[in-house]
This record gives sequence, C-alpha cells and structure tokens, in this order.
Amino acid sequence: MLAYLQFVPLCTAFFVALILLVVMTPLAHQFGLVDQPSARKRHAGIVPLTGGVAIFMAVLVASVATDVWMKNNPLFFTASAFIVLLGMLDDRFDLSAKGRLMCQFGVASIMAWSAQNYITSLGNIFGFGDVAMGIGGYFFTIVCVVGVINAFNMIDGIDGLAGGMSLVILLTMVGFLVATGNGASIMEPLIIVAAIVPFLAFNLSWKGFKGNKIFMGDAGSMFVGLTIVWLLVDHTQGEGAAFRPITAVWLTGLPLMDMAAIMYRRARKGQSMLRPDRKHLHNIFMRAGLSSRQSLIAILCMGACYCLIGILGEVYQVPEAIMFWGFLVLLVVYSIVIQNIWSVLRVIKRTFK
Repeated sequence: MLAYLQFVPLCTAFFVALILLVVMTPLAHQFGLVDQPSARKRHAGIVPLTGGVAIFMAVLVASVATDVWMKNNPLFFTASAFIVLLGMLDDRFDLSAKGRLMCQFGVASIMAWSAQNYITSLGNIFGFGDVAMGIGGYFFTIVCVVGVINAFNMIDGIDGLAGGMSLVILLTMVGFLVATGNGASIMEPLIIVAAIVPFLAFNLSWKGFKGNKIFMGDAGSMFVGLTIVWLLVDHTQGEGAAFRPITAVWLTGLPLMDMAAIMYRRARKGQSMLRPDRKHLHNIFMRAGLSSRQSLIAILCMGACYCLIGILGEVYQVPEAIMFWGFLVLLVVYSIVIQNIWSVLRVIKRTFK
C-alpha cells in the first residue's frame, strides 16, 4: 500500500478543503447558501451549506495540481460539476423533486454513456451463471447511479452522517483495492477521504473547530453519492475487478435499505416517494431517546456491519447467489421492522425491563 500512497495529493486536498471551508462561509451568507431552522430542520442558528462545494473543489484542485486523477477521469469531474451545481441550486432555491430527478438522470448518463463506466455484468447472483447486461447495462447503471445519489442525499440528516458513512465505504474500498492487487487505484478513494475529513471537523465541531458549524448540503451529499457509485462500478466490472458486484451492493447496503424502506412507506400512504419527512433512520434513533452523536455512532456501526458482511463474503468467496438473496431477505426484514418500529421498541423495552 505504501508504494502507491502519495502524500502530496492528500495534503493538497486536505488543506484546500480546510481553506475553502473557512473562506466560503461569508460567501454562503452573501449568496443565500445557508440552512435556516424549521419544523423539519431542528438545528441552532443559520448554517452555511458550503461543505460539499469545498469538498468537490478540493478534490478537483488536488487532482489537477498533482495529476493523480484528472488525467484518467476528466468526465468524472464533468459529471461531478453538474451534480454539485444542481445541489447548490437545490440548496438555494429548493428545486422540485421531479426537476432534480431529471437532472440526476442526465448526470448519470454522462457516467454510463460518455465515460463508458457502466455495469456490464451482475455476476452469478441467481446461481445459474454470469448475468451479462449487454446494452441494458447502460440503462441499469443510470438507475443505480440515481438511486445511490438519492440514498446519500436522504441519509444526510444529522451531523457527520453522510460524511462518516462515506468514509466507512471509501476506506473499505481501499482495503479491497490493496488486497486484490489494485493498489495503484487507492488514491482515488483516499483523495476524497482527505477532503471529507476537514469538513467533518467543522460539521461535528471537533476541538478547535467549535462555533464554525458547516453543513454538507445537497451539493455535498449528492457529490459523495456520485463518487462512491462511480468508483464501485469502476472496480467491479471487467478484468481485474477488485471485488464482485454484489459486494458493492452490501457496501452501500444501509443507505439503500433506508431509502427503499422510506419510499415504500410513503408509497403505501399514497404520498410522493420523494417528499422529505422526519421518519428516516436517524430520526427514529433520536425519537427513541438517543442523542444526535449517539445516533451517528449507532448508524455508522450499522453501516460498518454491512461492509463487514461484504468483506467476509469476498474473503470466504461466499456464492454470489447467497449474498444476493441474503441481501433481499435483510431488506424485507429491515423494511418490516422500520414500518413497525415503535411496536418493536415497546417489545424490546418490556423484554429488558
């Protein structure tokens, strides 16, 4: 791993993000890129929504200046620039869900069609041989990209959650790349990690950063979602893939399951599946009595468990069909538990009383 580790790009991404997070705060207030407290957003004071912009710019500057990523993936930055711009407009003007969704499909098309980074095979997930996607892989990839982008957008509800979940997934990816002889690619996820860490310092008010709260905003959550799905597709397809496609599903399992459960619940009630509410996993933890920080730790531990299942599946080469059907079973169980969470919590309290 050390042979492929480059400290200059990492330090560049870290310090550029740090500087931009400070410099952009007054600009956020000037241009209205701020989050105001409301019935749904219960935080103290007016908070800048510039974390995602700073992360994206730090990754772009570090990549161009050190020639680590840009030489291979200029289309990644093209797609990312569009998704960040979309997020900024949404943060500022609260765009309609349908309009935002159409733009996301456009960004996903850049990845699948222009960059030719699309899903060609699902692996042997049904147990009857490799599932080749053919031309359908383009359309399936676009749907997956939009799904992951929105999963990270939806999970970004408490301090540190979207950024922390991203770190868990990206660092797991680094481990896979090293273990499978793809160490030359570790700078891709690591440079994102380096840009996210200073944001978390502000967002979580670490010692020395208190009083300078900054949110990631839709620009940030959608950017990290796009980045993660871009890397997952890139490293699960073709010869020399670092891990199997079903493993990528497990790595993003918790955000995907939370999104699926929320959309199912809204559809059952006849509500728009894209309408925001306060019934996400972090909301449930907090209504159950946990603090914001305790909820963060609990959810990140859950996300790490999903990644651990993916790791164990790869290490022991668990058949892809078992991994796939196991994921679907867990998805059903998760959805049922979430739909009946207060009854489940009452039973747990009576059991351990």
